[in-house]
Amino acid sequence: MRAGASEAKIAEVTTALTSDLFDESEKTALEYAEAITFTDRKVTEELFARVRARFSEAQIVELTAAVALENFRSKFNVALGIEAQGFCLVK
Repeated sequence: MRAGASEAKIAEVTTALTSDLFDESEKTALEYAEAITFTDRKVTEELFARVRARFSEAQIVELTAAVALENFRSKFNVALGIEAQGFCLVK
């Protein structure tokens, strides 16, 4: 929330693609992140074309790296039974 996201917006992340709180760039980024993350999805040519239309090459690399890092952490922590350390308390 320090970066400017409201509590209402954070609460709607799971329905972001149909929410009026998210602009088209945010929706595209979230759809891209989901396509990278979920094993039953993939980044289609159509989706990547929309990503390229909204973000620079550097932004795409940064977004892809951030999603990949969070996916890595998620799998790594679960596999080793690492619990949350309480640095970020989500209500």
